[in-house]
Amino acid sequence: MKGLLVMNTFGQSEGFLALQHSLLTAAAQKKIQLDLYTNSQLLFDVTTNTPLRPLAPYDFCLFWDKDTVLGKQLEYRGLRLFNPVEGIAAADNKLLTHMALSRAGLPQPATVQAPLTFAGLGYTRLDFLEQAEAYLGYPMVIKECRGSFGWQVYLAQDREAAIQILVEHAPSPMLLQAYVGGPEGADVRIYVVGGRVIGAIRRHNPHDFRANVASGGIAEAYAPTPMETQLAIQAAAALGLDFAGVDLLPGPDGPLICEVNSNAQFHGLAAKTGVDVAGAIFSHIRQSIGQYTV
Repeated sequence: MKGLLVMNTFGQSEGFLALQHSLLTAAAQKKIQLDLYTNSQLLFDVTTNTPLRPLAPYDFCLFWDKDTVLGKQLEYRGLRLFNPVEGIAAADNKLLTHMALSRAGLPQPATVQAPLTFAGLGYTRLDFLEQAEAYLGYPMVIKECRGSFGWQVYLAQDREAAIQILVEHAPSPMLLQAYVGGPEGADVRIYVVGGRVIGAIRRHNPHDFRANVASGGIAEAYAPTPMETQLAIQAAAALGLDFAGVDLLPGPDGPLICEVNSNAQFHGLAAKTGVDVAGAIFSHIRQSIGQYTV
């Protein structure tokens, strides 16, 4: 079996390089030939779907990127992508994530979209904030629709703070969300592969409302409850993802789905749980390809 691994040219941090190594190593252990390309090496004439450099035939593509235009080009050529482009696009835009979860009837924090504005204009009026704050109250979470590691997530304690956040980060698409939890950040990250949970960690941060390890959170192995397990599996399915990291928050009436990540970093979870995440992904790919004709 021969596969194409696509990763982003510009994600060259230590963590991404370690993840790249883990995927290549796991593929070799599964007797899968995996060729690595970055998105800058896979340019197409989009009017003819012709690659500018010759591209060998592959049985599948592990698309560990968010370059959905490139992903579509590969899908148009008949490649089976893990994850599919539509799922990646939905996971990459937090508003689209919440809309997909809503269509599936899954529990999540109350979330309101911020109206679209444009570069050079920003928010010249903020009357929409009155509606949002009457519905959500304070403190209020404000998120940029695209972001990773909790870096584009902000907490507004009052209207003045909310205005400052909105003005500072416009015209980036944003959402406004009810704050769930206490003064310390806490959540559960559950990794789903092929419709089953393979591992989970609990993250907490005594110094920040964000539980992300990148924001100072501390992770520990965690055994999810049956309800948490079911929600994580349903969340991945709602977005059409083969594998995903699903983040759950403790709500007053049970867990709430906060985010779904299509290419979540898994080294922290693997280190805490001993789970071979990369190996599980390739086992799922091998099983799926056996039922899929390119």
